[in-house]
Amino acid sequence: MYESSTRNIRVSVQPAFLDDQSDPDENRYLWSYTVTIENKGPESVQLLSRHWHITDGTGQIKEVTGEGVVGAQPVIAPGQKFQYTSGCPLPTASGYMWGRYRMRSSNGEAFEAEIPAFLLESPHEIRQIH
Repeated sequence: MYESSTRNIRVSVQPAFLDDQSDPDENRYLWSYTVTIENKGPESVQLLSRHWHITDGTGQIKEVTGEGVVGAQPVIAPGQKFQYTSGCPLPTASGYMWGRYRMRSSNGEAFEAEIPAFLLESPHEIRQIH
């Protein structure tokens, strides 16, 4: 589990390699990741948008932006959590992701909540010890 906190918003991520949906012979690797966003602050917040940086095993970076997550712009009350699962395909057997959510507090203040960097690892990655 990977975790980060920004302004009383705790974001944790749990990635999982999807072997049954991946095809190494076709250079197609797929992961799911489950994100839990917990509001530990005194006021409600709304998740407005996301910005991801996805890096594959060759160092190629793809940026993904969009409104909300999985079709929603959830309002998270104090002490509450919002959880969703999404997926990420890569042409390599490993990589990593990180990003941020654009949030708005109930008083109208906008801020960014950090999404921690997390590894996308598969059993198909060839590792060498030097």
